[in-house]
Amino acid sequence: MSKSSKKAAAVSRKARIEEMRRAERARERRSRVITITLSVVIVAGLAGFGAYALNKADEKDEQQAAAAKKPVRGEKTWNAKKLGREHVQTAVDYPMNPPVGGDHSQAWMTCDGTVYTKAIGKENAVHSLEHGAVWVTYNDKAADADVKALGDKVSRTPYTLMSPVDDQAGKIMLSAWGYQLTVDKASDPRVEQFLTKYVQGSQTPEPGAACTNGLTQ
Repeated sequence: MSKSSKKAAAVSRKARIEEMRRAERARERRSRVITITLSVVIVAGLAGFGAYALNKADEKDEQQAAAAKKPVRGEKTWNAKKLGREHVQTAVDYPMNPPVGGDHSQAWMTCDGTVYTKAIGKENAVHSLEHGAVWVTYNDKAADADVKALGDKVSRTPYTLMSPVDDQAGKIMLSAWGYQLTVDKASDPRVEQFLTKYVQGSQTPEPGAACTNGLTQ
């Protein structure tokens, strides 16, 4: 091969190599653009989801706050100042059934979302109400499906307890200190409203008092 031919071949190889390098640089630029674009989209998506989640959380808080201010339709109330709060060692003759307050045992029932399948001491349950718990009760007229649904709800809700009260008037009753609601079905929306309003609600005589480490039956 002549010198001129070798020189031409070298120039051609150099040109191909340079073209390959330009193509590689172009691919790298495209990759960087795609990576940056995807990153921006992901970050924007996460930011948007975060804002959406915060908005939903704020909406839920606002709904709960609104529910806590509204009276529960059909609830009965008692003057909290007239409900005794002494610790006693004897049975108490309460004027309402289940009781919503009054003198009570020194020992409270554990009420950390606790479901009891047998009757519990009313004097112990009243002490739980004093700590800000809601006591869900039912008699043998309540449907099994409603009892199960209520038990599931209570077990997920701190500062609640549930037990049968065979001699109560209503199928399903919810009691807080000074307040009581009677419903026929677990699906009644007032059940959730009552829980939202009175679990550790403003009616609580001893807010923040323990619902754990009490009696368990």
